[in-house]
Amino acid sequence: MPAMKSLKTIAAARRWRQGIDAKVVLVPTMGALHHGHEALIRHARKIVGPTGIVAVSVFVNPTQFGPKEDFSAYPRPLAKDLATCKRAGADAVFLPRVDDMYAADASVTVGESGLSTKLCGRSRPGHFGGVCTVVAKLFLAIQPTHAVFGEKDWQQLAIIRRMVRDLNFPIAIEPFATVRESDGLAASSRNAYLTPDERALAPSIHAAMENAAKLKSPQSIVKFCAVAISKIPGARIDYIEAVDASTLAPLSNRKTAGRLAVAVFLGKARLIDNIPLPRIP
Repeated sequence: MPAMKSLKTIAAARRWRQGIDAKVVLVPTMGALHHGHEALIRHARKIVGPTGIVAVSVFVNPTQFGPKEDFSAYPRPLAKDLATCKRAGADAVFLPRVDDMYAADASVTVGESGLSTKLCGRSRPGHFGGVCTVVAKLFLAIQPTHAVFGEKDWQQLAIIRRMVRDLNFPIAIEPFATVRESDGLAASSRNAYLTPDERALAPSIHAAMENAAKLKSPQSIVKFCAVAISKIPGARIDYIEAVDASTLAPLSNRKTAGRLAVAVFLGKARLIDNIPLPRIP
């Protein structure tokens, strides 16, 4: 098996891409990889098959962090990340520097003005502009035919789909179901911020969501979920919403497919999760 390529600049990535005449699937990450990311990379390998190429980007993107968020403290275990990429079957890893991705006087960004105003966008102003800009840059550097995004951040997935549609990127966006721990907690790099006691409580969020989703009306689902999560010691609710799966607009009934989406602070960690609300004819 050929050695995994390490691409440290945009120029190097473009030279590498010129020599490839095959499907290329990109798995964008910010590093601190866990078994959820490994599952994404393995899924990418299935998409392209044995003759295609899997590229993983590892870049902690400063433009999607708010002024009070954890950019400087965000974990960067590069050696472990590279080992995870290799084990999962990546052919190349893109490791750009901040000054290669962003000029000192950069003044052009990519924004989304509809979906990004909802859910996490309300409490994280500017976040999705940073996401759109860096993903567009990654797409231009790697020029993938496919890109894999996890469903754990459903809003991000919806926004990237919209960006690809509206800007006519020739890229197929491949969703991948949320990877969970054995107790139901969604796998996330930020789970590392939980204390042992908080980690023991965290699965109660998903349990509350699953129980709420058994109800019929979106309003009753949200109310039940809010009551249950408010009983978790130390939990602070950012939002709990039932939304249309495509538009992220509030779900008024179950005649269209929806998602139950939550963001909850538990200690230092801000945990997000979502589950499907299937259409009820």
